[in-house]
Amino acid sequence: MILTSANTLENKEIVEYKGLVTGESLIGANIYKDLFSGVRDVVGGRTSRYEEEIQKARDIALNSMEEKAEYLGANAIIGLKISYDNLGGTMGNTILVTAYGTAIKYE
Repeated sequence: MILTSANTLENKEIVEYKGLVTGESLIGANIYKDLFSGVRDVVGGRTSRYEEEIQKARDIALNSMEEKAEYLGANAIIGLKISYDNLGGTMGNTILVTAYGTAIKYE
């Protein structure tokens, strides 16, 4: 499946718009305790475990979105966007990763 942030596919004809598809993933508050209790995991001022968890959450959101697009009969997603939100409040320091775009069929 092609995923792109562009609103078209170069050299491809879009034959059908299937609709909006989304995928979500949450990173729980425990990740912060795990990450910051082991300060030794900081490489060049960046926390590699934190980045790995964010990447995993993003992959889960993208895979979920792709599955929904495939179910609709799409073979690409255009206009892809990914957002990261700290839910805070009663959810603690939970981060929501959301991926969304338009599922299409192209030839």
